[in-house]
Amino acid sequence: MTLDNRPFRTGGCQCGAVRFRIHGALGRASVCHCRMCQKAFGAFYAPLVNLGSAELVWTRREPKRFRSSNQVQRGFCPDCGTPLTYEAPDGTALAIGAFDDPTALAPEIQFGTENKLPYVDGVPGLPVRTTEQDADAAYLSDIVSLQHPDCEMPGDRPGDAHQA
Repeated sequence: MTLDNRPFRTGGCQCGAVRFRIHGALGRASVCHCRMCQKAFGAFYAPLVNLGSAELVWTRREPKRFRSSNQVQRGFCPDCGTPLTYEAPDGTALAIGAFDDPTALAPEIQFGTENKLPYVDGVPGLPVRTTEQDADAAYLSDIVSLQHPDCEMPGDRPGDAHQA
């Protein structure tokens, strides 16, 4: 079977400067609560999916990397700062939110729970509002997203010319 016949997924950073394509089956999805992941993502935890046996192809630039420890480096977009990878001796994981369609990448396990923030489990119980229900944010009525769309665009595949 050729790579063209295998399942694939796409994704990238919010500005579109760094894009990737995944060929084949990904490994297990997880969230990591360790303090390094919290800082790297600027969030309560890092949602990641292991590359597994899939092939990762950078289709528009590669991420810049920061060595966060003696064992791990983390990839991110040098233009917009979007976290993209966790690269360790035992494999590479990708940020779930960086995928164009993250809906099927549900986490199956949590790591680093000794650093889990005490209020994280209470988040699902908080009051909810849709964006349209946020009456305090009138500016949202005419907001225009400048983020790269959640799809492949010309220039996202090797050999394509970048078109803005």
